[in-house]
Amino acid sequence: MWMAAESERARGADIRGVTIWAMFGLMDWRSLLTKRDGIYDVGPFDARSEEPRPTLVAKAAAKLGRGEGFEHPVLDLPGWWKRPGRCLARPRFETLPVSSAAARPILITGATGTLGRAFARICAHRGLPHVLTSRADLDISDQASIAVALDRHKPWAVINTAGFVRTWEAAEKVDECFKANATGPELLATACKLQGIPLVTFSSDLVFDGKLGRSYVEPDTPAPACEYGRSKAEAEARLMSVDADALIIRTSAFFGPWDRHNFLFNTIEQLKRGEDVFASEKTIVSPTYVPDLVHAALDLLLDEETGIWHLTNQGAVSWNELARAVADRAKLDLGRIIVPDNDVRADTSLTSKRGVLLRPLDMAIEDFVQFSEPLRSLEDA
Repeated sequence: MWMAAESERARGADIRGVTIWAMFGLMDWRSLLTKRDGIYDVGPFDARSEEPRPTLVAKAAAKLGRGEGFEHPVLDLPGWWKRPGRCLARPRFETLPVSSAAARPILITGATGTLGRAFARICAHRGLPHVLTSRADLDISDQASIAVALDRHKPWAVINTAGFVRTWEAAEKVDECFKANATGPELLATACKLQGIPLVTFSSDLVFDGKLGRSYVEPDTPAPACEYGRSKAEAEARLMSVDADALIIRTSAFFGPWDRHNFLFNTIEQLKRGEDVFASEKTIVSPTYVPDLVHAALDLLLDEETGIWHLTNQGAVSWNELARAVADRAKLDLGRIIVPDNDVRADTSLTSKRGVLLRPLDMAIEDFVQFSEPLRSLEDA
């Protein structure tokens, strides 16, 4: 808008200023106030933090207001209103492809994982050029492989979703786990720091032992009780020592609508087959809906945030409560959800002192049951 105003003023239009509307965001504006969903959309400032947090728009406005120029990789792209699919009627202007030869991509590692594929899918939805790499394309534990990939793709940002995810095997494969979860992110951070590229990487609620007695926040000291948690805590410490401009996102128990590899889908699948589901009443977690997580992570990347952030849906529940919640919405037999004999008490739930960005858990579960692709295929079968 600023660039358009400058262009028209150069042609003789009497333009005195550009106004930024809704400085602290709006509620339910995406539905034009036709529904009371309680959904908050940020303005130039995000009011969900203890102090309003400046977004990329606020930072751009501050520079322009001081008479300085403003550059960002997303400005290489056409405006959202010029992208294909944005108009129901034939537009008077030319629609442009989302990708552009001049636009630098976001490089995403972890092509075979749930999170990597979700980032690729949502980047495409948001019109953000991206490259999704497999281990064959980019081995994060190999410094030379990292250098080759960065030189080939010339990304403006890197999102690392690769790593050792089999928590139950970490104690038996400690070296493999630490190589993927600690050494890999450290090498990526070092390479990105050298080239001035922001890095997003993921940590876990399991950096905590669950004995604190409340939900954990970002300043709490890690105290992992398992090898997987130790690998993630080690990664955090190494990235801090590198002093990289990295965004480290701790999250927990994520579930999504595009794959079968999550607790909620397994619960529904087992109940539909008439099988018992064993779920703890004493282990408390903060389940996280993958689309919400990915959108929030991209927002923080664009806003140039760094350091540790906790991103989970609002709500701390036991695995038993979570299983019952999804079974109830799917109208399945709650009587088959059973507490195991060796139930262990631990509360690794997360909340945030920097800003609670994700919506309540019950809204996310509703979307999961309604839109999950594997659940639809299960019903068809």
